[in-house]
Amino acid sequence: MTNYTLTLQDVTKIFGRRLIFDKINYEFKSGSVYGLAGKNGSGKSTLAKIIAGIISPTRGKVLHKQDDSLIISENLHDHLGFVSPYLVLYDEFTAGENLHHFTRIRGSKTDDEKIKFWLDKFNLYDRRNDQLKGFSSGMKQRMKIIFALLHEPQLIIFDEPTSNLDNEGKEKVYEIINEQGEKNIVIVASNETGDLELCSQVLQVEEFKS
Repeated sequence: MTNYTLTLQDVTKIFGRRLIFDKINYEFKSGSVYGLAGKNGSGKSTLAKIIAGIISPTRGKVLHKQDDSLIISENLHDHLGFVSPYLVLYDEFTAGENLHHFTRIRGSKTDDEKIKFWLDKFNLYDRRNDQLKGFSSGMKQRMKIIFALLHEPQLIIFDEPTSNLDNEGKEKVYEIINEQGEKNIVIVASNETGDLELCSQVLQVEEFKS
């Protein structure tokens, strides 16, 4: 199991005059599944984006460490996998082309065996040469999960992970979350009961409004 830690120190976010959350202090460690919970608009996705380095906090710090060594923001993408319904794939590319393209963007080597493994796991290997414009929203969601896991990250963030998925798709995602949570940090941002039941600890974002 990797020794990865994520620490939030007084993390605060304000949009205009609106306080989203104030002074969140929390520590995440490898080998657990954590939840970010709250009703729609509570700031779950905002906190997930701050943890992932997509946006910055108004105040406070987010510290990523591996084996007690601080990871600088420029290298965070090597350690992080992020899944969200609002991430965009290329509809004109095939499933295989999308995975190869995003792997190159990340600066990683393409591993055809890993690509086959994950496409097989999500029952998409037979569609690898089909353009994504012919995929359902649930199939695209599965593709986003594959991309997030290809480089074997130590921190995986699932923002609304079962969005657009049928029951079979949800069960597959839950299986992945449990597997990854045994060795890595997994964070699930959701207000779905089934999603949060997987979490050993749940951070209620709405508790940090003042």
